[in-house]
Amino acid sequence: MELTVVGCSGSVSGPESPASSYLVRAPYEGRTFALVLDLGPGATGALFRYLDPREVDAIGLSHLHPDHCHDLCGFYVAARYSTTAPWPGISVYGPPGTRERIGRAYEVPGSTSREPGPGIETHFDYRDWQPQQRIGPFLVRAARVDHPVEAYALRVTEDVPDGGSLVFSGDTGPCSALVELARGTDLLLAEAAFLDRPGNPTGLHLSGRDAAEAAAAAGVDHLVLTHIPPWHDRDQVLAEAVPHLDGRVELASPGATWTIGPR
Repeated sequence: MELTVVGCSGSVSGPESPASSYLVRAPYEGRTFALVLDLGPGATGALFRYLDPREVDAIGLSHLHPDHCHDLCGFYVAARYSTTAPWPGISVYGPPGTRERIGRAYEVPGSTSREPGPGIETHFDYRDWQPQQRIGPFLVRAARVDHPVEAYALRVTEDVPDGGSLVFSGDTGPCSALVELARGTDLLLAEAAFLDRPGNPTGLHLSGRDAAEAAAAAGVDHLVLTHIPPWHDRDQVLAEAVPHLDGRVELASPGATWTIGPR
């Protein structure tokens, strides 16, 4: 499978990147299946660099803070009004309440919309995260992590012999659930929104050092740091992580791509 960074800016979109969004693709039934993890501000427009977004098969939202989900509204607008519309009503996976949260963000509930056809609350097939589910060629495990709202880290495994796997942390403070989910994975895509400073709030975000220590505890030797806010020095975040993992540590950047598996 292939991982492509669509957006990696933390908390807000940045001067050089949309907010959180990642494209995971793999062969499936004679074609390429496309799963998008998170759609933060600016992500829908950026998707056009990598594929026609009409070809996206499913979307997974790690949690419902706006920097991770609000561009689903833009995706819906394109699905209804672009020159290739209408797009299929694909599945959207997320925490319970995703349908209502996105409906409030768009402010046009399907039941009262003046627009013809289905509204955003009925266009998509909304599904709650389960401990494990199949999404096309992938087996996806979801684990609740430590964040002020219901938030999930996601392990995506290509379901083929010796298929590769990646874990996306979503937003989380240091927690055992992330370490257990990431144990033995090929690549850990981990947020690093904090600098390594005393007094960081608990149960909110990781620093580069926290992410590296989680990777080391999980036996992961490839760490990609993402979700770094534009007010932080990305190189400083990287430098704080490197001493704490005996492996490959990189910074996410828009367009960066990794091929994962078979092992």
